[in-house]
Amino acid sequence: MKTVPPIREPRPLSAQRAGLSGSLVAASLALGAPGVGAQVTPNDALQRLISPDITAVTIGAAAITGDNADRSLFSQYRDWRDREAMLRLDLDFVRREEATGTWLHMVARDLGLKTPEFRIRHERQGHWKLFVDFNSMVRNYPRTIHTGLDGAGGTNPIVSLLPASGGGNGLDLQTRRRGMTLGGETRLTPELSVDASFRIVTKEGARLFGRGFNCPSAYAASPVCSALAAGADQWAMLLLPEPTQSTTRQLEATLNYVGEDLVLAATYYGSFYKNDASRLAPTISGNLNDPLGNPMGSAAGSVALTDGLRAILQQPIALAPDNLAHQFAMSGNFAFNPQTRATFHLAYTHATQNEDFAAMGLGDAPAGRTNLGGVLDTTLAQLGVSTRPVRDLTLLADLRYENRQDKTPLDDYGRVKGIAFTNANYSLKTLKGKLEGTWRMPKGMRLKLGADHEIFDRGDGTQTDSNASISGFRNETWETGVRAELRKPFADGLAGSVQIARSERHGASYRKPNPLPLTGTTPLSDEAIYSRTAAFPVMFMDRTRDKLKLMTDWSPDAAFSLQATLEGGRDQYSAPTEKGLRDTSFQLASLDAGLALGAKARLSAWYSWSEQTLHVSHLNGYVADLKDRGHHAGIALNGSSGPRLTWGADLLFGFSRNIYAQSTDALASAANRDFLAQSGGLPDVTYRNLRLKLFSSFNLDRQSRIRVDLVHDRSHLNEWTWGYNGVPFAYSDNTTVSLQPRQRVTYLSATYTYRW
Repeated sequence: MKTVPPIREPRPLSAQRAGLSGSLVAASLALGAPGVGAQVTPNDALQRLISPDITAVTIGAAAITGDNADRSLFSQYRDWRDREAMLRLDLDFVRREEATGTWLHMVARDLGLKTPEFRIRHERQGHWKLFVDFNSMVRNYPRTIHTGLDGAGGTNPIVSLLPASGGGNGLDLQTRRRGMTLGGETRLTPELSVDASFRIVTKEGARLFGRGFNCPSAYAASPVCSALAAGADQWAMLLLPEPTQSTTRQLEATLNYVGEDLVLAATYYGSFYKNDASRLAPTISGNLNDPLGNPMGSAAGSVALTDGLRAILQQPIALAPDNLAHQFAMSGNFAFNPQTRATFHLAYTHATQNEDFAAMGLGDAPAGRTNLGGVLDTTLAQLGVSTRPVRDLTLLADLRYENRQDKTPLDDYGRVKGIAFTNANYSLKTLKGKLEGTWRMPKGMRLKLGADHEIFDRGDGTQTDSNASISGFRNETWETGVRAELRKPFADGLAGSVQIARSERHGASYRKPNPLPLTGTTPLSDEAIYSRTAAFPVMFMDRTRDKLKLMTDWSPDAAFSLQATLEGGRDQYSAPTEKGLRDTSFQLASLDAGLALGAKARLSAWYSWSEQTLHVSHLNGYVADLKDRGHHAGIALNGSSGPRLTWGADLLFGFSRNIYAQSTDALASAANRDFLAQSGGLPDVTYRNLRLKLFSSFNLDRQSRIRVDLVHDRSHLNEWTWGYNGVPFAYSDNTTVSLQPRQRVTYLSATYTYRW
């Protein structure tokens, strides 16, 4: 009669490895180690390794309080938003053929929900393996949309004006992802093996999206959006959920060689993306509201929705097009001697996007062009060497080169004031180098020094489109950084470390985009391109970055441990302008402690405080001092009472505040200063969350167990994105978006597991 191991809590499938290198010990761990307090003798452990055949079934039920609005935040990534009760079924099946060492392992989790997982693995240890994996996940949009939209989430929604804001149907958006992987491995010789996998992922549902336009506009050809009558200046914004109906197929195959000094892997990877929702084409039925929330044409001198604006709002919107990519790669490492080893990686990727415009339902393409013809070729090379010339010194050098060549043809896809301009053609070359040395010093001290250098080459800008919103372009930027880390033990059980780093980014002279209809750029000095109100992309600006981190560990005995961290950093930006991003910073402080309460219980607690800041100046004279502060804490008590009962309790608290401090500079207009003084600027956004988790598990015998889990969650989100002071933001068709600010949820589940 075989011995059945004690029951343990099943692991998620995502935590289980699918490698060919599984050993008998690893397989026994997959079957489960006994929980805290379970009685296991050495003979039990040996028997579990010798005869691991196990079949286990877990059945249970769960209930959750409240309605959709009460638990929209809690259920964002769980299949609980539309359920008040649910059943749970988990399965485990393991068999091993003694004569050949062949394993069969089948696992299933969350059967009956929208998020099931299962795995089937059949392998002969050290020879071959076959597996099938399936997983599913959902993402529920936490806010409810109140709309009169007909066909929301489809490719042809119909927009109708609601009589008043806040009415219509309640719409809860959701996206669901399913993935299945088929794979296998086999060993051809003692040195050669091959593995391959094929994965298919489908995604369906809808996510938040929309469009808007203002007439008259230079971005629309006359007379489509010209003033057709007195007061015909019109503006509209619509919420149009983006449909998601895509399939991604991924194929990967690798030939592996493992020699005495050389390890090689030659890999092919292919990605094939297909989107069945290739365009979003709305229909506007009837009239819309003006920016003040009144039907167009109802105010004196105004007109109803014009045909010009209606036509623009009804133009089809291109969604993510079909695309594919092929990659061939070679990687490995070589040991010159026991002290010196080199690593390398070479890869070439060819990606294309050539879905037919007409098949997507898109018209007005440039003459003679039926598709984008997008081509992106990427070459990657990496070489690294590590060596230990003497016992206490380790040196590392690494060099990485990447060349992304955008070979997409240029054509006239855009038009402003009747002048056509082309799409962008953006290529980038990157060279990154790293040097690092680690020296183990007397008395347990360790010193690490490093230097990094990066070069970004974007070409001369001759193949870029002309964009009036960009004040300047840099074809090359480079960044150099140095860092140091010192770790020192101070006494038995007490050690500390300090890390410091500084880097500076500079670049070549700025280039100014040429005016339409010309493309490309013209080089200018910083003095010539200077403008007080200019906007420069952050990636082109000079930057100085400083970081400091202090850490300490204290473990005076086996029962107590304490870790503390202080960390901070600052980025400072500069460009030939007085506006734009000026600086950012962050600070972090954390404590983490653990205490053993005898032999059967342990108490742990942690706390962290963080703050991120950003200072930016707008060209109209506004100065924003943005802060994101957070406090997070937790305390947990876990233990056992006797050989059969284990239990635990967790209390988690989180609080974050986004602060939108605003002011004006000396050159701001009087109107802007008065408006800020009257409105007071934007209010803070705060979020609080308190969660209590309790569990208890009781082993009825060596084959069965019951477990009870209780979760109580309270959340409060106070923000102004979709409304303020009780007044919701309304789209032009009176669509609104709402979220219950205070939410309270209690979740209770009970399961029974039987193993034989």
